[in-house]
Amino acid sequence: MTTFYILTLFPEMVMDGLNTSIIGRAVKNEHLRIEAVNIRDYTMNKHGKVDDYPYGGGAGMVMQAQPIYDAYQSIVERIGHRPRTVYLTPKGSTFSQAKAREFALEEDLIFLCGHYEGVDERVLEEIVTDYMSIGDYVLTGGELPAMVMIDAISRMVPGVLSNEESGQTETFHNYLLEYPQYSRPEEWMGKKVPEVLLSGHHKNIEKWRLEQSIQLTRENRPDLYELYKRQEGK
Repeated sequence: MTTFYILTLFPEMVMDGLNTSIIGRAVKNEHLRIEAVNIRDYTMNKHGKVDDYPYGGGAGMVMQAQPIYDAYQSIVERIGHRPRTVYLTPKGSTFSQAKAREFALEEDLIFLCGHYEGVDERVLEEIVTDYMSIGDYVLTGGELPAMVMIDAISRMVPGVLSNEESGQTETFHNYLLEYPQYSRPEEWMGKKVPEVLLSGHHKNIEKWRLEQSIQLTRENRPDLYELYKRQEGK
């Protein structure tokens, strides 16, 4: 079972968001475990303060090292090892489907959600193994990126998806975007389902889907299309 630990100032936010749909079902069926650890519970400040002014001046506040480190250590002491620890930051490498597959191999993962103007660099140096971003923009905190990553990673964990194949054949598999999907009725607002999908000829259907994936990727994500061509030796 894969366990996600989220170091956060807003545990209700992440737990409410992750205890639904496929992820919630996977937790209930014990394929996943998700625990939000409230950083405020580990501050020595009697008012629950976890931030202070930055040395050298500047706008905003910085999250202090001690509460974060003690929250992290509470996990380490329970599980008996120092797990891979991800800090969500715009300075990090961009998260991808390949990274989701890589992280899904871990038995335990910690996500550190920053706030304010950042986190004291010293604790990052002490505990963080991976710096990850979900895009080139700034958010209020790390909770939403953590939830995005956990959702994507969870889909790669065996048993989470009802159809084991779907996690391997959807968008970004082999650098290709997913082909168009259709359902009943066969005709809607004058638009018909492509004949090949009604044929029952599985080989032709797979050929059509691959062609559609290649075309969509070439038109919408030329960067991925170049990776696909390189992979295929084209």
